[in-house]
Amino acid sequence: MYTKEFDVRWSDLDANRHMANSAYQNFMSHTRMAFLIDNNFGQREMAHYETGPVIFNENIFYFKEIHQGRPITVSCEVTGMSEDGSLFSFRHNFYDHKGRNVARGLMTGAWMNLRERKITSLHPELHEKIKHFPMSDDFKILSKLDTRAHGQFPQDR
Repeated sequence: MYTKEFDVRWSDLDANRHMANSAYQNFMSHTRMAFLIDNNFGQREMAHYETGPVIFNENIFYFKEIHQGRPITVSCEVTGMSEDGSLFSFRHNFYDHKGRNVARGLMTGAWMNLRERKITSLHPELHEKIKHFPMSDDFKILSKLDTRAHGQFPQDR
């Protein structure tokens, strides 16, 4: 499993002196991008194919507080992908310095063609790379319905 270690900085804390919600999202994003870069799917490859990630939802489940002073470890696993590679989902677990699972983040997103500003299937070269990423034990093939699994749909006024 891919992991990255972080020090919790003063700027990562909120008024309650524990890690702020936004810090969890930042650590998840940083770990996810490091995972992609380490699997030869970084900014260079995205720029070449005019492709970028779009996040549909992020859910964070908090089990114990995280405070400043001890490092944390954040994991990254691919939990789902559509057949054409356009949709993806990741799971991130947060561990304290003793290895206790203190939080979990789940996210779902898609790849967007940055020229057309539309969700797109991946270019064959990128799709081939992503198909060989390490996958979670509960990996599943995603469909468009999975992007609305939380029952949230747009409602015009």
